[in-house]
Amino acid sequence: MSRDVGQSRWNAILVNGALLAVAIISLAPLAWMVSVSFMPAGEASRFPPPMLPSVATLANYHALFERTGMARNFINSLIVSIAITLGALLFNTMAGYAFAKLRFAGRDRIFQMLLAALVIPAQVAMLPLFLLMKQLHLVNTFGGVIVPALATVFGIFLVRQYARSIPDELLEAARMDGAGEMRIFFQIVLPMLKPVLVTLSIFTFMAAWNDFMWPLIVLTDQDRYTLPVALASLSREHVMDVEMMMAGAVVTVVPVLVLFLLLQRYYIQGLLLGSVKG
Repeated sequence: MSRDVGQSRWNAILVNGALLAVAIISLAPLAWMVSVSFMPAGEASRFPPPMLPSVATLANYHALFERTGMARNFINSLIVSIAITLGALLFNTMAGYAFAKLRFAGRDRIFQMLLAALVIPAQVAMLPLFLLMKQLHLVNTFGGVIVPALATVFGIFLVRQYARSIPDELLEAARMDGAGEMRIFFQIVLPMLKPVLVTLSIFTFMAAWNDFMWPLIVLTDQDRYTLPVALASLSREHVMDVEMMMAGAVVTVVPVLVLFLLLQRYYIQGLLLGSVKG
């Protein structure tokens, strides 16, 4: 018996040690990025590169916002990400609920076609999507970045799987009481979808904030660049300013990291409930 207990203890130590090692390896680049952002100019280029700044300074952040206009790009990313998140919550939720609970001709066939679209690489659709945005006069506008992201197959699928757990009897009782479909959706369905809405909002905001390729294609004016595009432009113009580029990377990464850490409990809860109830 004692041998089994000792073996289990050693197994737990080995597993925890392996997880700790993986965590350190994963977080080391992020920690070094933050450390470099506080180094004086040129210190990160020494060999071997230092792990900690000799003198911590905020000069790189001051230069980032004063010389490059990164504050404007930060606001652009915030506007685009919030608009995409709010729009995606509305449209994905309505579509997911419709596929889960409403009966209409071709419902299952249309949903199967949507799922089939998941295997098509996003890059394949960028050219026709750009031509469509051009026809709609949305090139070089925030609308050109926002509109294509307002509904996604993944978001519709996630909401549909969770909405299937809503009792049909509850919806039928509301209809018998004279409630219209919009009233049922906003007063009954939405409150019950709260866990999956939090999950979807985190997914959507992080994807919109980190998106690089589509804003790079559809935006041509630097004043409208989002943070990832502005950071890539910064690396071309200030290739030797490693410390300032790391400061830009920190400004880009930290908001979504903080958001995830604050809402990770709801994020995991939404995924687990959706998988069980779906």
